[in-house]
Amino acid sequence: MQLKAIVKYKQDLIILFVAMGYFFFARLGYFLVFEDIYILPTWPPSGLALAFLILLGRKAWPGITIGALLANILAYWNTGDLSSDSVILLSSVIAAGHTLEALLGNFLIEKWIQKDQLFSKSIHVFRFLGVGFIIALVSAIIGTGALYYQGLVSTDEFLTRFVTWWVGNLVGILLFTPFILSFKEPISRDFKRGHLLEVIFFSLAILIVFTLLSQESLRYPVQQSIPFLVLPLLLWLAFRFHLAVAMTGTIIIGLISVYMTTQDIGPFVMETSNNAMLILQIFLGVISVSTIILSATQRERTEAQNELRSLNSNLEGIVQTRTKELEKENSTRKKAEEELKSSNLELRKINAELDNFVYRVSHDLRAPIASMLGLLNLAKSDGDAELKTTYLNKIEQSAKLQDTFITEILDQSRNARLEVRKEAIDFEKIINESFEQLKYSNANNGVEKSLNIDLKDAFYSDPWRLKVIMNNVISNSIRYRNGKSPKIDIDISTKNKKAVINIKDNGRGIEKEHIDKVFDMFYRATDDNAGSGLGLYIVKETVSKLNGDVKIESKPKEGTTVSFIIPNMKN
Repeated sequence: MQLKAIVKYKQDLIILFVAMGYFFFARLGYFLVFEDIYILPTWPPSGLALAFLILLGRKAWPGITIGALLANILAYWNTGDLSSDSVILLSSVIAAGHTLEALLGNFLIEKWIQKDQLFSKSIHVFRFLGVGFIIALVSAIIGTGALYYQGLVSTDEFLTRFVTWWVGNLVGILLFTPFILSFKEPISRDFKRGHLLEVIFFSLAILIVFTLLSQESLRYPVQQSIPFLVLPLLLWLAFRFHLAVAMTGTIIIGLISVYMTTQDIGPFVMETSNNAMLILQIFLGVISVSTIILSATQRERTEAQNELRSLNSNLEGIVQTRTKELEKENSTRKKAEEELKSSNLELRKINAELDNFVYRVSHDLRAPIASMLGLLNLAKSDGDAELKTTYLNKIEQSAKLQDTFITEILDQSRNARLEVRKEAIDFEKIINESFEQLKYSNANNGVEKSLNIDLKDAFYSDPWRLKVIMNNVISNSIRYRNGKSPKIDIDISTKNKKAVINIKDNGRGIEKEHIDKVFDMFYRATDDNAGSGLGLYIVKETVSKLNGDVKIESKPKEGTTVSFIIPNMKN
């Protein structure tokens, strides 16, 4: 219920708060009055009223009117020449002038500056100064006119009273509006070592000034030079601290200056109180404007430095990102160039192989056909039955040779064209099928076979391609035997998720100069019982298709060992 009541009467509480604040600041102004002429050097409530409207909104204006009305009634109540009705009328008109002053200032600031950027830039400070000049005129015209109408100001005094009223209100706006609004922003509490040293030097400087004031011979020149000695302090506050700190120092200096002048002390004491007050007002206006402008300039400089650091940081990030992109592009381009180069080399290789393939295929296919045609012509013209049998045997050999050649070509075509198939491999079955298939085609009678399989885990690969590999290697071992008792040892084991296959025979072997070429297409290491030259080429291409590796070791008249390493495709 209490919270709801506070919310319900929130605006009323704001008005009451503004009225009390205005009245308190008005009493502060009257405390600094020049008693002999009863004129105020500064009117703090003007700055307070404008700050409250900026902070709390235009709806707070009744609080200004109430506070100004009470303050002026209290100020003019004991004026002997005025009746109570005249005091209330005069106070009401002056209160209306002060209210209009604050409302007009709030309106102009919204139009010309922006409330959240009032003292963030030096240009905004100059605009604020212009607003202060204008609205102080409004209050001065209304207030001085009301005094003139009541007969409290003569025609000769009107201009002087108008100027002092105008400047007093302006000084109040310049001193207290920035001071109050500066607390909207967070104040940094970082107190660095440099600040401590500055405070120590400043304290020493104050001590020196007071020491000089205690010297009779130096008191007068030191007093007269106080306005100049104050400027370094204001510069220090404006450049090194928040606006709230700088304005606090400025107000303290201003209040001390007013108090000293009212006590006939200091450089602003003149022959007449009007002159003293005018000089004092000018001094207060100058130091307040200087402090605000210096603070805004320092803030602009700091923000510009921060933006520059941020820009540099962002620029460095952009440069690093772009550098990485360029490096990536260069890497991609180099990779593409390498791939293109590799593709060109592969294409040249394929073209060369294709040319060689076309030539050899046409030759190797036509040679058996020509041989068979010649043998058929001989068989037709020769009547000897025994010779005809010989001719038929040779025709059969030519036909088998051609069939083998065509089979090898088909194997190579399928290996290049078909995708790799993943199945569980039974090595023993594949090897036995190879020997069985070669039983009659290569006269492998009497071949001694030794098979050793040691698999620690299931092995997966392409069964058809493995059979092509086994057929070609075992076929060569049988075909190029050394004597009448060929022996083939096959050892298969697994290691590091790979199958290691060694096929060793005791055949003729291969001369050293042929070892590096036996995997080339159509290369024949011997003309004796020569094959097509495709067998080992097909072996190499098929192993490559399985992402494996093959190598061959051989000694003439001792035998050959062909070794394979083929990855397990289980995972």
